Amino acid sequence: MDHAMPGRLPERDRPWVMRTYAGHSSAAASNALYRRNLAKGQTGLSVAFDLPTQTGYDPDHELAAGEVGRVGVPVAHLGDMRALVDGIPLAEMNTSMTINAPAMWMLALYGTAATEQGAELRRCAGTTQNDIIKEYLSRGTHIFPPAASLRLTADVVAYTLREMPRWNPVNICSYHLQEAGATPVQEVGFALATAVAVLDTVRDSGQVPAERMGDVVQRISFFVNAGVRFVEEIAKMRAFGALWDEITRDRYGVTEAKQRRFRYGVQVNSLGLTEAQPENNIQRIVLEMLGVTLSRDARARAVQLPAWNEALGLPRPWDQQWSLRMQQVLAYESDLLEYPDLFDGSHVMTALVDEIVAGARVELDKVLEMGGVVTAVESGYLKSALVASLADRRRRIESGADVVIGVNRFTETEPSPLTAAGAEAIEQVDPAVEAEAAAGVREWRAGRDAAAVDAALDRLRADAATTTNLMPATLACVAAGVTTGEWAGALRRVFGEYRAPTGLSGATGSGGDPSLAAVRERVAATARELGSGRLRLLVGKPGLDGHSNGAEQIAVRARDAGFEVIYQGIRLTAGQIVAAAVEEDVDLVGLSVLSGSHLAAVPAVLDGLRAAGRADLPVVVGGIIPPADAEALRAAGVARVFTPKDFALTGIIDELVTVIRERM
Repeated sequence: MDHAMPGRLPERDRPWVMRTYAGHSSAAASNALYRRNLAKGQTGLSVAFDLPTQTGYDPDHELAAGEVGRVGVPVAHLGDMRALVDGIPLAEMNTSMTINAPAMWMLALYGTAATEQGAELRRCAGTTQNDIIKEYLSRGTHIFPPAASLRLTADVVAYTLREMPRWNPVNICSYHLQEAGATPVQEVGFALATAVAVLDTVRDSGQVPAERMGDVVQRISFFVNAGVRFVEEIAKMRAFGALWDEITRDRYGVTEAKQRRFRYGVQVNSLGLTEAQPENNIQRIVLEMLGVTLSRDARARAVQLPAWNEALGLPRPWDQQWSLRMQQVLAYESDLLEYPDLFDGSHVMTALVDEIVAGARVELDKVLEMGGVVTAVESGYLKSALVASLADRRRRIESGADVVIGVNRFTETEPSPLTAAGAEAIEQVDPAVEAEAAAGVREWRAGRDAAAVDAALDRLRADAATTTNLMPATLACVAAGVTTGEWAGALRRVFGEYRAPTGLSGATGSGGDPSLAAVRERVAATARELGSGRLRLLVGKPGLDGHSNGAEQIAVRARDAGFEVIYQGIRLTAGQIVAAAVEEDVDLVGLSVLSGSHLAAVPAVLDGLRAAGRADLPVVVGGIIPPADAEALRAAGVARVFTPKDFALTGIIDELVTVIRERM
């Protein structure tokens, strides 16, 4: 590079950390995948855990049925963690773990495995996501109530400050807020409200001296979503940085500018990927990557990209490699890293940033005035705001005001050679994985010192009832061979479990849809013919899948069309769904499953309805469901299967009326 050329940096910037979010089936299979990805030039690990692990259940628990190893790797005990990181030098690795409610537990397992490798904890670098607030609002893998959960977060922060100073104990995660409907203004405002709650909890816990709050602040990182409107995304990230600098200086007295730097990693928008013409997802991913890399002053510290086929199912290693190569081409072939910030002095960018800053400050102040983010969660304010925003976004797509290529415009297409092989275009999880994991955890339990396990769990429960930092008791549980489900179960007994507000009460999504009037009349006429006051729809989320956005939007639109909607939230057993269907005397059951567990979860509900004498009750299913699986579900008795390509909600509701009329 010619260093004398004007406008260039004296030395080319180092690239960001390049990760691939990965993990499935088993610890051993995931370990092999990590080793392959690292050999291809990936520079950090990003561990995806399965839903039982994320929600504190062992693989042999009733609620884990159908979910083990699907959306990530099952880690039930120290033996699994050893297998997961076998042969990977943790002292040299930067590891991101997407884990929230059991973040303390997973960090204890990881730290123990690292120590067994001979690594110094002080040298270990990485991140535990550990942001529970967005779980109540979008992802649904919370376990404990908000205050108890923030206590666990603060304990992890205090522990890492002492023992693992290179570790990011919290990754404030606005990623899922955007997927749940947040506008850029809401995403910035709500995420910063979460960060304030974490920092206030740490400060008020008495575990960290006031003069060390700067050290806490500099280890807080963020995890954001980048959508396809990449100019707006650049402005959002610059706004994030400006507000974070202001808050940490004024609220927490952090005087050192370096400690106030906004540090973030990114996963570009997976839910914005389309099942229709999935090859278009490649250019979406590239544009979204530009939104978090083009601006040097607001560039991501770590980037992971989804694969082109994530709207179809689980990506294969080749698909993940393609996404990694996108990052490498940008970082190593282009000249992006040779220049200072490209947007300094741009009046367009400055105005856009100022607009987002002003709006986000209003949102943040509103949350703080109502008592902070915990109150805003418990009151349902935040969830209702997101459900309403997502309803508005869906309405714009349905009306064509927001264009999605291949979905609501330019839908004509040639057959895609990428998907010509059908279900072979995605990774398949072997059904035997679940049985092997369940047998493995039972074998692990049988080989332990039962007295040591009981003593460790007794200590954990006793410490949880006080304000003692829970990390030492958790590490003792790891050493004794306690399992993920036992650790979470002990804390469930002390803290209780939490069911978050659904946010449906104030939301409406029907504005501007002229076809809704006709559907509303069909709903009313069908109810009259059946001799009932209103048609009743039960929306059910079986299993551990907490991604409830689609279920909530169906519930909102069905209610707008005149249905009475029964929606009890996420994480229900088949028995609970069947009981609700019978007790509420519903006309239709709609099940939403996005985790890939549909072939286990749906038949369990159908069997339950037959056993309850309601085989006549029609059941429809929505989710990320490959064509062959959809055929199997219909053969099992499901009346309709809806997938992401069925984006017109009013049309779906009309079809639900047809299903009811077919059974009349």
